[in-house]
Amino acid sequence: MGGVAYAMAGHGGGGAGGSMGSMGALVPLILMFVIFYFLLIRPQQKQAKKHKETLANLKKGDYVLTSGGIYGRIYAINGPIVTLEIADKVRVKLAKGQVTRLASPEEAQPPKLDDK
Repeated sequence: MGGVAYAMAGHGGGGAGGSMGSMGALVPLILMFVIFYFLLIRPQQKQAKKHKETLANLKKGDYVLTSGGIYGRIYAINGPIVTLEIADKVRVKLAKGQVTRLASPEEAQPPKLDDK
């Protein structure tokens, strides 16, 4: 009976091949992570860093665009609150993080209406 059990055990060295197979399966996963990092994560981190620097450098008189699509000129900055002047004597307060980007003065001016 001992001979039958020995015959069913298989041949030696089979365990080493299984270990290499699992390592080979990790290579595509690592490669996919590296690709995702360089295509998605890293550019997003750069963009977030640039936005943070923009918010830190805001000053009174800058023209900005908000995440809600409102153009305005910064009237005042009080910590995390920015007061925008969106028209003559029309001011709104918003969170500093809602400022999307700096805008040119031409972008922020309302269009001129022609009276006919």
